[in-house]
Amino acid sequence: MACMKLGSKTDAFQRQGQAWFCTTGLPSDIVVEVEGMSFHLHKFPLLSRSGALERLIAETSEDDEKCVIQLPEIPGKAKTFELVAKFCYGVKLELTASNVVCLRCAAEHLEMTEEHGEGNLIKHTETFLNQVVLKNWKDSIRALQTCDDSNILPHAEELNIPKLCIESLAMKASTDPNLVGWPMMEHGGPMQSPGGSVLWNGISTGARPKHSSADWWYEDASTLGLPLYKHLIAVMESRGTRQEIISGSLTYYAKKYIPGLTRRQGESSSRLTSPLLAPPSEEDQKALIEEIDRLLPLQKGLVSTKFLFGLLQTSMILKATSSSISSLEKRIGMQLDQATLEDLLIPNFSNSMETLYNVDCIQRILEHYLAMDQTTGRASPCSIDDGQIIGSPSLTPMSMVAKLIDGYLAEVAPDVNLKLPKFQALAASIPDYARPLDDGLYRSIDIYLKSHPWLAESEREQVCRLMDCQKLSLEACTHAAQNERLPLRIIVQVLFFEQLQLRTSIAGCFLVSDNLDGSRQLRSGFVEGGWNNAVRENQVLKVGMDSMRMRVSELEKECSDMKQEIQKLGREKSSSSIWGNMSKKFGFKIKSQMCSAQQDSVRNQRSASRNGKIEKVKGRRGKHKTNLDQYYS
Repeated sequence: MACMKLGSKTDAFQRQGQAWFCTTGLPSDIVVEVEGMSFHLHKFPLLSRSGALERLIAETSEDDEKCVIQLPEIPGKAKTFELVAKFCYGVKLELTASNVVCLRCAAEHLEMTEEHGEGNLIKHTETFLNQVVLKNWKDSIRALQTCDDSNILPHAEELNIPKLCIESLAMKASTDPNLVGWPMMEHGGPMQSPGGSVLWNGISTGARPKHSSADWWYEDASTLGLPLYKHLIAVMESRGTRQEIISGSLTYYAKKYIPGLTRRQGESSSRLTSPLLAPPSEEDQKALIEEIDRLLPLQKGLVSTKFLFGLLQTSMILKATSSSISSLEKRIGMQLDQATLEDLLIPNFSNSMETLYNVDCIQRILEHYLAMDQTTGRASPCSIDDGQIIGSPSLTPMSMVAKLIDGYLAEVAPDVNLKLPKFQALAASIPDYARPLDDGLYRSIDIYLKSHPWLAESEREQVCRLMDCQKLSLEACTHAAQNERLPLRIIVQVLFFEQLQLRTSIAGCFLVSDNLDGSRQLRSGFVEGGWNNAVRENQVLKVGMDSMRMRVSELEKECSDMKQEIQKLGREKSSSSIWGNMSKKFGFKIKSQMCSAQQDSVRNQRSASRNGKIEKVKGRRGKHKTNLDQYYS
């Protein structure tokens, strides 16, 4: 740290308890009392340097045997006045970045100008500030740190010292050190030549700073108090510093002074590693969160979503203002597609403890994301082909959010206190086009039904309407067809669409078979080995087609038995009305002659008909029931 030496005399001051004495051999004729400390001095050295002390001495009654002066408002209190007194006596002392601000303010307060002595304290401190401190990063930081004292800050602001230091720091922090080439002022070590000698002002002999990334100044800036730090950030923004650099510094500052953020993310706070530094109070942390929220640029992706979720959760614990919580929810909503399932699992900190997790908060965040998506015009329907999304390239983030919400629903579904309307509202908020498959939604619905066995049949059907049976995979259809928790109507729909999927697959197999037959004629001139391979492939294909035909036959019989059972139970007026309504609902018109030619072809190639009658639907479901947990593994 740079310093300036003043005075030439040896130290003639001694302290005894709460008093200082000048041992010059002459009796003291004045006592200056500062902050409970008394200084037994002499009038002439003081009044020859200070206009304020000259007036106070003159105002004191001459009849008093000893002049006593009170200085309750001197900047820096007793410690600073000790240095002022030594300067007045010409005793050796050093001006440093740690004391120059206090001495400059005290000199101004005591009117230590050139009119009261050449080379006075104001001139020395002013010169040291401008020519040394403001040109050095570390010294500017130290000088600015001393301004955090409430006894110093008002006097320093009158002299524009914080402003000058902050402008100097902002200029250095917003400039690429690789371009300027100054040493990093004790940050990461100075620049060195290959031989180890220190270089100054970037004299190029192959030296490079050890650390020259854009975040090199974060740690030093975080040592400032919040008011001065806010001022520094504002000046850097006005100088055009990139938003991502500003956001990085704010993130570093918040993690350093809000212990909850580092604990949540499994990091260690450098500030809390020292036992001498106590963590801030809850009120200070709450105020800091609100300030960080106001200072963060409103732009997507500048800070991590995990950090924003940490701020939100901590603000809920500390009971921050509703406006601050709402602002954080909107920030998260802007980049919800970058979140993870762990981020969404925010515990419910309300007094009611209605649910284990704060579902309402996630609902609001999702609404912000959907509103932003609609505003930017990114939400547009598209088609699904073999499980792949075809259409707008911006649909990918929406699909990621849909998958995230389906996973969140599966996590909160076991909560017995989660009401059906909340579960439905969150599940229904995702647009239909955002889910290529409804397997994730089906899984969360099944977990919810398992955890809420008291739901009425109508409520079960209501929650099952959230999913589209046409968008279930064959594996999910097989699981749903044997799921006793689903209403019978939903199982019928699942079987119906499973049959349609199999019919479509068989039609595709026929098309492939026809293509193989046509290509077989073209291969007549090929070698015998190629012909044998084609024959084997055709045989494998026919075996697969036979198994599919058997499955279709079983499903046809199964649907027929189910129709008879529904008719017996009297759930509808007639069998024709049941299947008519179902056909209208899904946009398919089913006739008794549907695919009759294809059915005849399937039945002609079927092996010997099975003996005995096929059991009813419930019996078959018991016979072919699979382990439900196997589907989720």
